This record gives sequence, structure tokens and C-alpha cells, in this order.
Amino acid sequence: MDNRFTDIIQIIKQSRSNAIKAVNAELINLYWNIGEFISKKIEKSEWGDAVVKELANYIQQTEPEIKGFSDKNIWRMKQFYETYKDFPKLSTAVREISWSHNLAIFSRCKTIEEQEFYLKLAKQENYSFRELDRQISSSLFERTVISNSKLSTLLRQNNQDVTTTFKDSYVFEFLHLPEPHNESELQRGLVKQMKDFILELGKDYIFIAEEYKLQVGNNDFFIDLLFYHRGLQCLVAFELKADKFKPDHLGQLNFYLEALDRDVKKEKENPSICVLLCKDKDNEVVEYALSRSLSPTMVSEYKTQLPDKKLLQQKLNEMFDNENSESS
Repeated sequence: MDNRFTDIIQIIKQSRSNAIKAVNAELINLYWNIGEFISKKIEKSEWGDAVVKELANYIQQTEPEIKGFSDKNIWRMKQFYETYKDFPKLSTAVREISWSHNLAIFSRCKTIEEQEFYLKLAKQENYSFRELDRQISSSLFERTVISNSKLSTLLRQNNQDVTTTFKDSYVFEFLHLPEPHNESELQRGLVKQMKDFILELGKDYIFIAEEYKLQVGNNDFFIDLLFYHRGLQCLVAFELKADKFKPDHLGQLNFYLEALDRDVKKEKENPSICVLLCKDKDNEVVEYALSRSLSPTMVSEYKTQLPDKKLLQQKLNEMFDNENSESS
């Protein structure tokens, strides 16, 4: 590599890092201001709780290109403001980490001391969301308080690049940019091929989204592929796993099914369907998750209009082989 230009590369990376931080800070500031506005309106009884749903619908209808303003996320903004409004010394810290990081901290930490601890930790260590979530789950705050110790130097060796830290779906939605995928190249290739295959099955399938975001409480989950089936008049979600089948996968499928029916399905639509496709080097597994409320007649109707499991297994095997041959 030509060492003459390494300084220029460093300047570019630093400017890019500064730009990402600035956009993130503006996004957090926006969410804070919206949360403050709504909180004060409700506090003065000028607005009722139902207005948040009306606001989310209004944004969707009048400015459909603006993303990140579902009723759930708007309620999160209100909670965010109300959590920190009496602690101005933390106002800078919350703007130095991503919205997903903030969500994890103010929704999972019980005291302002714990929230401050993780705010500072996330900023100091440039934690990815996954690493921050792991530290909260491992009760790092409680262990640090009990031992009366400072953060170990070992933690500091795990620093993430700042572009990874701020690679947040909300930032990309705010800028109206496509979000870069985090999955492996193999997983991404499988998702794209499966999308094309489902659309080739017939006109009944209408594509809705890749990486469809489900907001459940203060957590976000992403479905690989979401379609609408015109014949069955229901949502059909596909979840692909480029690894061996595990029973936990079915639990995830049923969780998605319940969330889709509760939060996404329209009143006159039929219960949703989730399809799990797993492929490892030995075999392919295809499983359907259906609502327990379906009558035997509806179950039969669903099964006649859904792709046969053997056909999906065959296609999954072909897709897997194609991806492996292209990468070799």
C-alpha cells in the first residue's frame, strides 16, 4: 500500500466520523424536542393520548417518505424527554450515542445513576448496540457498584469504530437513505434470491419490505421479508437462517406472528403467516407458523395456497449452492 496517502485517508475518515456524529446529534435533538412538545401538550390536557396515533397516521399519509415516526417511536420520544428532563447534565451524553443505544438505556435501566453509568460507558467505549446490550444484560453496573471498582482496562481494548457505533437504522431513515445490511454476504444473497423466487410464484404475492421493522415495547426486530398475499388476504413473513435449525427459531417465528397480528395486520385482513427457512450444509428445514385462532377450514385454505414445503426446500438448496459456488 502507498504510504504517501495514508494521512489523506485519515482526514477523510475523520470528516466522515464528524458528519455521522453531527447527524446523530441532530436526530436525538429532534426526538427530544418532539417528546417535549407532546409531553407538555398532554400535561396541559391540550392533547389526549390518542393524538399520538393520529400524529403518526398524519405523518405517514402526508409525508410517506419520512420514516421513524410510528406511534410507538413517538411515545418513546415522550418517554425519552420525561426520563432526562430533570437532569440537564446528561443532555450532552444522550446526544453522543445513537437512538438505539438510548432506547436500551432509558428503557432497561431503573435508576438515573444506572442510566448515567451506561450513557458514559457507551460514549467512552464506542460500544456497538450489541455490546451495550450485552453489558446491561450482564449487570455490569451492579457488579461495578458492588466491587467499588473502576472500569477495567480490558474493556477499553474492545473499542468499536465510530461508524459502526452510529450505524443505526434511525439515522438512515432520518436521512432518507437505504440502510446498509448487517448480515453476512451469504445471508443477504439468500434473502434477495428468496424474494425474487416468491414474486415468481404468481401475482398473489405483493412485496412489502426487506428487513421490515417491528417495534415491540422499546425494542426493534427485523423480519427478513414481508409480503401480502392477495388470495389469502394476509401478511406472509419469511425468515431465513443460514445455519442449522434450532427450536428457538420457532419461538422467534411465533413472536413475529403475534406482533404482526397485533400491530401491523389491518382489521379486515386474515391472521398472518410466518415461514421459517433454515439451511446448513446437511439439510433444509421449512416450517410454517399459523395463528391458533384459525379454524381447520382456514388452515386447509392457507396450506393449499402457500408454497409446498418440498418446493421451498428445493429452492433453498439451490440458492445455497449458488451462493457458495459464486463465493468460491
